[in-house]
Amino acid sequence: MKIGYRTLKTSIGTAISIWLAQQFGLVNYVSAGIITILCIQITKKKSLFAAWTRLVACLVGMGFSFLFFEGISYHPIAIGIMLLFFIPTVVMLKAKEGIVTSSVIILHIYDYGDVSRDLILNELGLIIIGIGVALIVNMYMPSVEKDLIDYQEKIERNFQKIFQEIVTYLRTNESDWDGEEITETSELLAKAKSLAFRDVENHVLRKENLYYKYFHMREKQFEIIERVLPLITSIRATVEQGKMIADFIEELSQNIHPGNTALIYLQKLYKMKAQFEQMDLPKTREEFETRAALVQFVKEMEQYLLIKSSFQGIPDKRRKRRKQ
Repeated sequence: MKIGYRTLKTSIGTAISIWLAQQFGLVNYVSAGIITILCIQITKKKSLFAAWTRLVACLVGMGFSFLFFEGISYHPIAIGIMLLFFIPTVVMLKAKEGIVTSSVIILHIYDYGDVSRDLILNELGLIIIGIGVALIVNMYMPSVEKDLIDYQEKIERNFQKIFQEIVTYLRTNESDWDGEEITETSELLAKAKSLAFRDVENHVLRKENLYYKYFHMREKQFEIIERVLPLITSIRATVEQGKMIADFIEELSQNIHPGNTALIYLQKLYKMKAQFEQMDLPKTREEFETRAALVQFVKEMEQYLLIKSSFQGIPDKRRKRRKQ
């Protein structure tokens, strides 16, 4: 059993809300705790949205309660009729998440049997305490940067491993690799993007996250890697161009990091392509097919590097030294 931050904040916030409501002498004081539970969310932005929708829904619910209960009667049929109008109204106001919370307030008014000044103040007090405490305790969110860096490094190691396997195949046309890193990298990217997005949601005024951009960039590069692997394994002959590409990929694999040095490797790639153009034409069908596959691979790697070149880079906080 694991107790997370959200569970801890929920338990503390609920206790504080109920205690405050008791101290102010509010009726149905436990409802303040219920509101707090409903407003504490996994991120700050979601918590603010939850608080806003519940506030809107509760205020609308109090208004509808006055109109229907005082206008018709305090009868179960009146509740049913009111909900027919109340729920669509709240949905229209984009506050449907607050329907459950507002229903608690509505039933308080129904049970009390009279929309009085004291009752309205009591319900407003429950709402303000419940929402206010939830927002205060949810202001603290643990940093996820360490986890994001862990994901970054794991993904980079997998990229290195995949490129090393490509190098081996280009040089020998043999490989006993099981491709485990492909499946693992796909899962890591999904988890990393989700965590990075959650980090964005925990910064109210921030709309973008450098790590989210980073993992999105790696995801696009990974799509290219998945695309070129069948192309590489289709090569059945060893040619000089393949050895040159293998040397290039080997150097590239040794310098995978969150910084941006893609332009350096683009220049090396273009230089290598220019050398290819000066080399003799293929003499056999097999050589022609091999070199055609290699040309296509080089084009894909060009796109791989262009994707990285558009990314500004992340300061490498953990590594004690730079490879370049």
